Amino acid sequence: MTIHAQALLFDNDGTLVSTLESVRRCWTRWAAEYGITAQRFGAVELHGRTAAEIAADLLPADVVPEAVARIEDLEVEDVPHGGVRLLPGTRELLAALPAERWAVVTSATRRLAEARLDAVGILPKTLAADDVTRGKPDPEPYLLAARTLGVEPQHCVVFEDAPAGLRAGRAAGMRTVALATTHEAGELTADLVVPDLSAVSVQVTGAGMEITAGH
Repeated sequence: MTIHAQALLFDNDGTLVSTLESVRRCWTRWAAEYGITAQRFGAVELHGRTAAEIAADLLPADVVPEAVARIEDLEVEDVPHGGVRLLPGTRELLAALPAERWAVVTSATRRLAEARLDAVGILPKTLAADDVTRGKPDPEPYLLAARTLGVEPQHCVVFEDAPAGLRAGRAAGMRTVALATTHEAGELTADLVVPDLSAVSVQVTGAGMEITAGH
């Protein structure tokens, strides 16, 4: 299967980089600091959602701003301690793309996203939680990214590892590529499902880009 595109939009955590160990460390500490039991914390969906949404599910509204600032501090501080690593195929794929034709669309804050990307030497256009009023699975982040790149939504392809992000891409009217890096392939609904970016080939042409599975 070949997917044609004018722009590629990438989630970050679980798509370009792995931060699972860092997330686990930081959020476990955060939950303990705020007196949230493991059972209660385990019942909340974390992946692909903003920290503000997660905190709002667990804490009184008046505590949420302080709690969100605290988890951001914990995660940023964790970056130099092995908090982020590139996933297979990331560097090679991004190096082959025209800089003006791709962006990162993340549920993390800009400060956290840029700290993680800088740690692995990737400095793209980035749309973060700070830039939108509604996070994934709402289509707003991906629609904003398309406008920022000057490309119509139907000509964009979204790369995601989380069901919430894939729903956001579909709701934005975009084609989707799912990476089975944090979820089983059977849990992911997309135009194309691959193990990671090393299984994706992008051919840049005069008319845009052609995405296929394999090299």
